[in-house]
Amino acid sequence: MKQILTILILLLAVQMLFAQEKALVKKGNDLYQQQKFKEAEAAYRKSVQKKDQNLPANFNLGDALYKQKKFTDAGEQFNKIAATNSNKKVVADAYHNLGNSLLENKKLEESIEAYKKSLLNNPNDDRTRYNLAYAQERLKQQQQQNKNNKNQDNKNNQNQNNQNKQNQDKKDQKNQDKQNQNNQDKNQQNGQQPNQVSKEDAERMLDASNNDEKATQEKLKNKKLKGTKLNISKDW
Repeated sequence: MKQILTILILLLAVQMLFAQEKALVKKGNDLYQQQKFKEAEAAYRKSVQKKDQNLPANFNLGDALYKQKKFTDAGEQFNKIAATNSNKKVVADAYHNLGNSLLENKKLEESIEAYKKSLLNNPNDDRTRYNLAYAQERLKQQQQQNKNNKNQDNKNNQNQNNQNKQNQDKKDQKNQDKQNQNNQDKNQQNGQQPNQVSKEDAERMLDASNNDEKATQEKLKNKKLKGTKLNISKDW
């Protein structure tokens, strides 16, 4: 009699627990429909705490997290469902939602892998196939943008290097001009002028020029005398 009473108590406890779980899930669903996602999350969490294998509650908990833009937490929830369930349809849906969470977090490569796993478990899901194509296109655009940015950075660096070289050349030329000016000023201070002829050299150059002029005149005179015909007058 005591054993029967114990069994009845246990059955009653299970029924009460099941009823509580069902009530919490229903409460969570109602709140979810009202877009009160934070309150729905709390109800679902209470439900899964009582029975961790409550699949609808676990799925709905992930959805509630997703609606609150808690994409990392939602992804972890869906990943846990996929890892602990043997039903291919359930696993496919979990990976599909995991892919969505990763995509929202801009983890494109990881989202692509999640969508592929979803299609392995449910190849006929057009939603997942579309999301996979979308994620792949986004990744392609991102890679192209990264390539363009890298090329632009290289171009900017080259232009900067050229500008730096031009500035350095100007600086070097300015320093050289300054050095030349300093040398010229130093020579002037020492009584020397660039390309200046001394007084003695100038006199020697003048004497040489005069001598050359005299020699030239003598040559011209002699040449004229040689070529002149003398007219001899006859005395009648």
